Amino acid sequence: MALEGEMVLKWEREQARLRESVKEEDTEDWQRSPDFSGLERVGGVDLSFIKGNDINACAHLVVLTYPHMKLLYEDCKMVTLNAPYVAGFLGFREAPPLLQALEKLKNEQPNLMPQVLFVDGNGLFHYREFGLACHLGVLSDLPCVGVAKNLLHVEGVLRSEEHHSQINALQKSGDSFYLATASGKVLGKALRSSQSSTKPVYVSVGHRITLDTAVKLTHTCCLYRVPEPIRQADIRSREYLRCHVLTSDMG
Repeated sequence: MALEGEMVLKWEREQARLRESVKEEDTEDWQRSPDFSGLERVGGVDLSFIKGNDINACAHLVVLTYPHMKLLYEDCKMVTLNAPYVAGFLGFREAPPLLQALEKLKNEQPNLMPQVLFVDGNGLFHYREFGLACHLGVLSDLPCVGVAKNLLHVEGVLRSEEHHSQINALQKSGDSFYLATASGKVLGKALRSSQSSTKPVYVSVGHRITLDTAVKLTHTCCLYRVPEPIRQADIRSREYLRCHVLTSDMG
């Protein structure tokens, strides 16, 4: 227990240090264009696990064309996660293999590097304003957007009656509302990303993008509830696992 406590304190200090590098601004010309002119490649990452195994996972990176969402590149690899799962510190566990996939792409096919990366998780909407999307964004130095499917309970943002009433007020695809802490600080937005789904996604800044741009971009990348780069990475990693597990069982 003492060792785990020391590790958590170390991680907290590292998060605080890296948090200072997060840029909550639009750093790219395409981000300032009304129709994102100049944006051609959007990336998505995912880690999928074999049921009952929280150590071995499939790390998947996809790069899709924008705005048509056609597959340009994918990389899939079985990895072993060395860090334990501790709530609020997902980046230390999941970021290393995803960063390796990005580095491999950068070295082998730099022309296919994504201009923005979607992450299945939170960015600034986090206990210490440094979720997985921030972790990946800062360490890769890519514009990064966090998109979570479930609401993280952060500083007074709860799944309350008020929250449900705000969700019910999202009448059409593209409608959103701010996620503000008890002190009034805005850390993200809830977005109705698809007309066919009444469940919102929770969007927050990862790195090198503003919240409004992140929300608008997320909406344009949604064919269904979840942005297509994340959805494709998830589908493909799960399919890889099914084949991998089947092959292993047969062997």
